[in-house]
Amino acid sequence: MQRERPVREAPRAPKAEQYEEYLGGSPEAERVIFEKLARDLMEVQLKLRERGGAAGIDRTFHAKAILGVENATLSIRTDLPEDLRVGFAQPGTDHPVIVRLSNASGIRQPDFAPDLRGVALRIQAGPDRVHDLLMTNHPVSHAKDAREFVAFAQAMADADDPLSTGVALLAKLPLAVGWGSALRMWRNIAAGTGREVRSLALETYWSRGAIMWGAAGPVRYRLRPAPDAPSAPPASKSDPDYLAHEIATRLTKSDVVFELCVQRYVDTERTPVENGAAEWRDEDAPVVPVATLTIPRQDLDTAEARAIAERVDALAFDPWNTTEEFRPLGNLNRARKAAYEAAAAHRLGHRFLTPTPMRNQVVGRVLETGFNVVNRVVPWHRLPTPLGVLNLTVFRQVLRRDNLIDTEIRESVPKTHPVPEPVPEEMRVRRSYDGSYNDLSAPSMGAVGSAFGRNMPAVHRPDLFDTPNPVTVSRELLQREAFVPARSLNLIAAAWIQFQVHDWVNHKRYPAGTISVEVPLPRGMTWRNTPGGKPEKVMRFAEDEGLQAGDGTRPPILFANHASHWWDGSEVYGGDEAVARSLREDGGAKLRLEEGHLPSGPGGIPITGFRDNWWLGLSVMHTLFAREHNAVCEALRAEYPRLDEDAVYHTARLIVSALIAKIHTVEWTPAILATEEIDIALNTNWSGPRDWLTRLGAWLVDEHALTGIPETLPEHHGVPYSLTEDFVTVYRMHPLIPDDFQIADHGSGRLLDTLSLNDVMGARTETAFRKVGLPNALYSFGIAHPGAITLFNYPRTLQTFERDGEIIDLSVVDIVRTRRRGVPRYNDFRAGVHKPRIRRFEDLSSDPDTVARLKDVYRSVDEIDTMVGLFAENPPEGFGFSDTAFRIFILMASRRLQSDRFLTVDYRPEIYTPLGMDWIERNGMKSVILRHCPELAGFLPRDASAFAPWRPVMPGKEQPRVKRR
Repeated sequence: MQRERPVREAPRAPKAEQYEEYLGGSPEAERVIFEKLARDLMEVQLKLRERGGAAGIDRTFHAKAILGVENATLSIRTDLPEDLRVGFAQPGTDHPVIVRLSNASGIRQPDFAPDLRGVALRIQAGPDRVHDLLMTNHPVSHAKDAREFVAFAQAMADADDPLSTGVALLAKLPLAVGWGSALRMWRNIAAGTGREVRSLALETYWSRGAIMWGAAGPVRYRLRPAPDAPSAPPASKSDPDYLAHEIATRLTKSDVVFELCVQRYVDTERTPVENGAAEWRDEDAPVVPVATLTIPRQDLDTAEARAIAERVDALAFDPWNTTEEFRPLGNLNRARKAAYEAAAAHRLGHRFLTPTPMRNQVVGRVLETGFNVVNRVVPWHRLPTPLGVLNLTVFRQVLRRDNLIDTEIRESVPKTHPVPEPVPEEMRVRRSYDGSYNDLSAPSMGAVGSAFGRNMPAVHRPDLFDTPNPVTVSRELLQREAFVPARSLNLIAAAWIQFQVHDWVNHKRYPAGTISVEVPLPRGMTWRNTPGGKPEKVMRFAEDEGLQAGDGTRPPILFANHASHWWDGSEVYGGDEAVARSLREDGGAKLRLEEGHLPSGPGGIPITGFRDNWWLGLSVMHTLFAREHNAVCEALRAEYPRLDEDAVYHTARLIVSALIAKIHTVEWTPAILATEEIDIALNTNWSGPRDWLTRLGAWLVDEHALTGIPETLPEHHGVPYSLTEDFVTVYRMHPLIPDDFQIADHGSGRLLDTLSLNDVMGARTETAFRKVGLPNALYSFGIAHPGAITLFNYPRTLQTFERDGEIIDLSVVDIVRTRRRGVPRYNDFRAGVHKPRIRRFEDLSSDPDTVARLKDVYRSVDEIDTMVGLFAENPPEGFGFSDTAFRIFILMASRRLQSDRFLTVDYRPEIYTPLGMDWIERNGMKSVILRHCPELAGFLPRDASAFAPWRPVMPGKEQPRVKRR
């Protein structure tokens, strides 16, 4: 009987990780280090721009191109060894190649200046497969790793002559890397730059770093001139572009031909992967030819050739533009992933860096120490106003440093990628539907579906989700016992903040009745979880959907925002293209309205960008700003008749969104935080300091604040932009909403109706609104007060709230969501924003009844729920919410403006139109109201914002009595 032969398995490809060692011990730790190095290289780019006098950002290295062609060919040898036949490297195949030859310096200096030379190849192996190979004409790097590489670049950035170069090498570099490394780097640079270079066609170029070559494992590659290459004349000492002239002349006569070769990995001693300064010697790792590179004979002195050279010069070559079969290896290559992407984005105007002046760093640290001492005795809000503003400015710097936590899900091990797609041209001048492409270097940053960030580490305590019982907390500490008004505000302010929150944040929930949170009820209590449902012993509501990583795992307590994180008016315009287009008039720029009101939609809720939790206040705001959008469209059409309807729509959206951001910044916020310090600080955020003392403080501590954020560059402060779970928590402001409303006639002051919140909520909203009309609704809200954000003032109506087929107690939901999303409890939250912990319940409230109730509900001060603590805290005089909540606001209010391209570098007439810039500058909440309801002019406050109480009309004696519903 014949025995079956065993099937031979193909050799398994080695994994890249087996050859690598990560700085900090892990890919995650190394990524943080490399992000810092990338920022350092961006600073080098800025220094080189200043030194060279260039108008824009150039390459950090290899700034001056000698040759750029798109018609080269890589021909793979027919006798290629079996183990090297990987991917594009198949015997007898040809591949088109883009070639860029360059000098290595970041300054466009004469060709005869001492320098290294480089070559970048882009091999087009298929429609979606590109391989970038980068090499330099010296076999080793001057730096063994990324830290040395950046230290050298920083040391040399200020050197613009031989003397300063010597000072940099002998003084700055040893301080950064030590004398031993500095001397070795100097020797390598001297060896590489000290040779005469006659022609770049006659140079040999080495990869320095290794790459995987499929199953063959790590290799270094090399490009060497063909053996029969014609010689070149001696190097010129006077022609600054002699290398370009030489290769152009050479190409008019013949092809330029190179051999592409590789050296195979042997072992960590003879062929190290992590040390870029170590040579792989030919006797240890023999050179193996794999292909021939041919740059065909051509005339480079034509308009077409010059245009091609310009295109090639604009490309961003990156060794990570490849496939996993050819993954780059080693510290230097991994650093390139962050550094090349950042530098290329910086050069293309997709990413920005504003260095912090040394005086800001020094003075900021001194003032931080001083205010830490002062604030133990006198809080910021009791200091003289100029000192209070300065205190807040310094503290914002502390929060930026300590309270921005990156939660983005990233690849654990660096991965290769295709060449990034170019930015769609329309995305440069308009907001996308889903928030993508705001940051052009990271198109998905802040878009719909991206993760909520954190201002402090998450606390995941499932054992405390129901301790103390959330229903008990709600009934004992939150439930409204008697309406407590906030007399410095009107009810428009309450409607406004919900209107804004719907633009900013939205946790996606599972469909009702599928995956639910169950809250046990206190003894003897039952709850109907659905309309007409039977009484149950648990309260049930839909669970939040967690965010999944790309590998299918679910990080703990990480959630996606299903609104965009940007301030882009998505509550008006929608969060995706389908919704946005459905809201527009057919083929037009305007939003659809029916006799001035939003069109009716399913379930009686109007069709608009965000339709959840609908009530009269939201309908008023949405209607007002839909009308404002249409008014802007009319103005744009009149001023710019050549704009098409799509351009009118998107420009109007930019204008209205920026106007909303301005209103919130300089009107709503100073209204709810009514102190002189906040008024100064917020107006400084938008338009820069008004007085010399504030200007001096900004110059000393935060130079970027001298102009107002719209005149600065985007800045994420080291962490990708997102709104945070902590931000969501401090904006839980449901006590602002009353349980009933008086609707009055603005002409006579006559009371028209008294409605409960249920009467103006959900499907009943629009019937009431259309009966009342926008002028009367605004007037009625303008003369009414919202509730104070305090304990015992949560609307009872919202404690039996029907939503999506569920009946929920929203106060319980607020508590449960905060716990389950990992937001620290109140005392830890205080500590997280640099406030002293409370030790006794009496430290939180001076009211004996409140203290007694807190003690009844909580076993210790460390158990107090965040929302409860924020409501219980005595706020600074004039504040509508607590100082602890305000600390998150200090950080995030500026960040929402500072990170947004359309509110910084692209807040300009070319994008918004001159009319748009003027519209934003001249308008505010009062003018928006009066444009659409001019009859309300006499009721608006003279010396305060539209969010302050309005002047009521005194009704006549004949006013009829209205039956209360």
